[in-house]
Amino acid sequence: MKNESIRPIHIILLTMTVIGLKNHVTIIPPLLQHAGRNGWASVLLSSLALLPWVLLLLYVHKKSNQTEMKEWLKVRIGKVWAKVFNYVLAFFLITLAAFTMRETIHWISATFLLETPIYYLLIIYTVLCVMFASTSIKTIAITNVFVLFGVVIFGFFVAFANIQVKDYTLLRPFFEDGFKPVLFGMVYPASGMVELVLLLYLQHQVKGGIRFFHYIIIFFILTILTLGPLIGAITEFGPDEAMKQRYPAYEEWGLVTVTRFIEHLDFLSIYQWLTGAFIRVGILLFFVINLLNVTGKKKKIWGLVAPLFFIACTVLLMLEDQAFVNIKGNYFLLITFIFFLIVSLFFALVSIGSGKSSRRTNT
Repeated sequence: MKNESIRPIHIILLTMTVIGLKNHVTIIPPLLQHAGRNGWASVLLSSLALLPWVLLLLYVHKKSNQTEMKEWLKVRIGKVWAKVFNYVLAFFLITLAAFTMRETIHWISATFLLETPIYYLLIIYTVLCVMFASTSIKTIAITNVFVLFGVVIFGFFVAFANIQVKDYTLLRPFFEDGFKPVLFGMVYPASGMVELVLLLYLQHQVKGGIRFFHYIIIFFILTILTLGPLIGAITEFGPDEAMKQRYPAYEEWGLVTVTRFIEHLDFLSIYQWLTGAFIRVGILLFFVINLLNVTGKKKKIWGLVAPLFFIACTVLLMLEDQAFVNIKGNYFLLITFIFFLIVSLFFALVSIGSGKSSRRTNT
């Protein structure tokens, strides 16, 4: 285990990719539909509102002594209940990964591989992601460092290249529909932020532990990653047009021109999305493999985790596209927020219980 440890910087970079993809791409359409041009306020308020929640995570870090969460839960609530909890969390993470895969596959088939059967794409990408998840956290972290470099470079490129077509007056008037849409819109960026609770399952492999200022850095980065494409879509297309777009972050690439002679650079977004989805799905399945106690057991990984993930993706691919969009935007993102909030509160209650039991033992 010692050789597989990673540093806090790796955690920060992993969250940039894993949660960044969700906040940069997935949540933007429903956020625009519910909060409109004032979605930026929802992002800022959700980040501020969740800062006290970080203290809860740090409390769990401290009470668990940064031991492996599976073993800690087994000691605190018993082997049976710990196993039930792990199975529930694993099922939800498979569903979360399947939603990312479904959206990625649909985007691929709708933009540049129109004639390729979607199940060919699903099989190939499933095999790659399961192989990646079967490695170690150190391998995942190092791979992420390399691929994230290109993602960041292209991100800055599209942001600065489109300055010439941005009209920031489109952000006004502020709060024209009142403050209620802004408050409701907070759920969408928060549904990504609360995934940080999964870092508890990496705490025993992080050298020096995860501190408060690490979370502050992560919150700042994720906030910027959400505001970038959101404000970009509003200032480049206008709020009304941006609300109609399925992938505003991708559409922004269509506006990029370098001088009068270089354009149609949207193919660069392919690298951004595919690598982001690869890392996100890979690490979610990595957590699933760990929760189901099949780490290093190739036969069980390919005989249990891979089929479950493939079936979940297949079910989502069978949905009509509009039905999937409605389920994701109106239900699943909200469910994700509530689920991980409950998980974090559960960890806090277990931590409080462990503190009381230890005091009774000492007396």
